[in-house]
Amino acid sequence: MSDAKFGGMPPDTRALYLSDEALKQGLDLLFVAARDVAGKAAPVLAEAGLGRAHARALHFIARHPGLSVAELLSFLKITKQSLNRVLNELLQGGFVERKTGLQDRRTRSLELTPRGKALADAVWNAQRPLLVAAFKTAGQDAVNGYRKVLIGMTGEPDRWRTKA
Repeated sequence: MSDAKFGGMPPDTRALYLSDEALKQGLDLLFVAARDVAGKAAPVLAEAGLGRAHARALHFIARHPGLSVAELLSFLKITKQSLNRVLNELLQGGFVERKTGLQDRRTRSLELTPRGKALADAVWNAQRPLLVAAFKTAGQDAVNGYRKVLIGMTGEPDRWRTKA
């Protein structure tokens, strides 16, 4: 017997894309996809003694060198206490360095060390094939739609605009 939520036919999204069942399936898929993408990085992170929270911090620090602690908090939407634990472990492990801000000496900017860059690259290399395969299978129009949906869910469209 097939599971109606995962193995069965998806709801007719042309007519019912806002039905509760279609929205719940979308959330199901979002959780499962996030689990699978994170799972690809798990062995790499485990080897370094780190976990998913560290991967998220590494990702945003790698994507935005010089990011302030406050900006990282804004991306991650976690408590300062949670970030401090993760950040201290990354600092102590030699993956991240914290520098005094150039504009404002009260701020601290974060950058990956060579060791941190190597780890971030290894995590990306583990996750990239899953994303490439999914994006290729879906096609450009679907990828553009996916991006619009995710941006809409963040409530921060300006933050995610493509830089020219």
